[in-house]
Amino acid sequence: MPISATLATALGPFLLSVDDAGLCGLGFPAELPAAPSPPMERAAHPLLREAARQLLAYLDGDLTDFSLPLSIHGTAFQRQVWEQLRTIPYGRTMTYGELAERIGGRQKARAVGGAAHANPLGIIIPCHRLIGAGGSLTGFGGGLPMKQILLDLERKTNEIQR
Repeated sequence: MPISATLATALGPFLLSVDDAGLCGLGFPAELPAAPSPPMERAAHPLLREAARQLLAYLDGDLTDFSLPLSIHGTAFQRQVWEQLRTIPYGRTMTYGELAERIGGRQKARAVGGAAHANPLGIIIPCHRLIGAGGSLTGFGGGLPMKQILLDLERKTNEIQR
């Protein structure tokens, strides 16, 4: 049974969930359930505390690569897409069609979008780095404003590090 806690951030509250195998959920402020989870300050699970530390460091521009055990459950195709998402470098983007091409052909672009939408660990598995053809921002579980914020954060951090 997953254990969850709410992490307060400058972007709003995020919901972090862990199970026996690792981090299994990251809910965005726009997605939070009506029934609140306990605040992170009361979280006893060490992985919840570490996930919170890394997420805050990412949001501060101090972390570009997460190092957490993950517990992800999905179809074989979803897991394949999620693995490919993890290869998109910090501060870079890729189109749905480009990712689909990597796993068998551009005709799978819509299915790639569906798998990205089902991603239980947005940010950690960076589905916000997927964009539409021509550079347009398209669907994101955390909302398009959040997607833009995350992409801007990564671009700004990359510029500072150069």
